[in-house]
Formats: sequence, structure tokens, C-alpha cells
Amino acid sequence: MLRLELPTDPRWVNIVAKNIDEILTDHAWCEQKAATNAITLITFNPNLSDLVTDMLGLAKEELEHFDRVHELIKKRGGVLGRERKDPYVNDLFQFLKKGGSRQEALVDRLLFSALIEARSCERFRVLSENLKDPELAQFYRELMESEAGHYTLFIGHARNYGGREQADKRWREWLDYEETVIKNYGNKQSIHG
Repeated sequence: MLRLELPTDPRWVNIVAKNIDEILTDHAWCEQKAATNAITLITFNPNLSDLVTDMLGLAKEELEHFDRVHELIKKRGGVLGRERKDPYVNDLFQFLKKGGSRQEALVDRLLFSALIEARSCERFRVLSENLKDPELAQFYRELMESEAGHYTLFIGHARNYGGREQADKRWREWLDYEETVIKNYGNKQSIHG
């Protein structure tokens, strides 16, 4: 379904398992950034009522996920910790088209967002299938399903605003680019690292 070119090596979970607190803090901040992204899309496209409605719902859901991760951190005796940078997302950001029309910029931002959601979904699947902690495995299974819905939402809007053929062509370019980027990751205790 996600069509990612390079799957995450399940051994990445061995790295993550060495410091679950770190991955949870990183994950919490990923959820916050996803909510901010949805709000940014609203800010730049207030005239697109269907997008505004969907992004409002998405922002609320991402903040709910942020809250769930934070509660899990507290339950485990930890604290949230400072915001983490996400080099993977920053690398993807470099591929966003510069210039062009507002519509082209919107479609590219939607595809950029879809790709982040797709990779997060894939990483959550790997965690849900390989973590030894049953509570964490179930937690990531639930969030994996939610991320899949977010991915689908972004792809749907990209096709709606850019036309299916053009959006799918650009999606293919995004997938090819992401394959070159993700090769540099998978060795850190972070969702995309």
C-alpha cells in the first residue's frame, strides 16, 4: 500500500529497544510537528474548505497522539524532554519544488506530508511487530493504522488538487528521492533516524 522503495530493517528495533525513553520523546515531538504541519496547510489554504476541515481533524488527532505518547512517557516514570530535530524530514524538505503556482506548491506539500506519514506508518509497523514489550507493541499497532489513514488523506488531497496523473507522477519522484534519503537512516533511536 505505501509503496516505499526501501523497507526498514527490523534490526532497527534492537537500536530502539536500548533506549525506549529516547524513541518515545522523539515520537512525541514528531506528533507535535505533524499537528503543526496540518495547521500550516490551513494557514496557507483557508479558501479550500474541504482541506481545512480535514486538516483540523488531523491536527486534533495528531495532538491526541502527542498526548498519548506523553502519558506513556509519564507512566514509565519519564519526562517529555526537549524537542528533537528530524534530519530525515529536513532532507525531504530540500526536495520540495521551489517556485511554481500556489496549486503546485500545495500538491508538493501534500505529497511531502504523505511521505512522512507513510514512513512513520512503516516504522510503527516494524515496532509493533518486533518490540518485546506487549503494551508498546499494541500502542504502535494502533498508531500505525492511524498513520495509514493520514497518508491516504494527503495522497487523496494531492490527487484532488493536482489531478491524479500529475500527482502520481510527482509521487513517484518523491518515492525515488526518499529511497536515496532513507539509506542514511535506520541507525538511531528516533522514529525516522
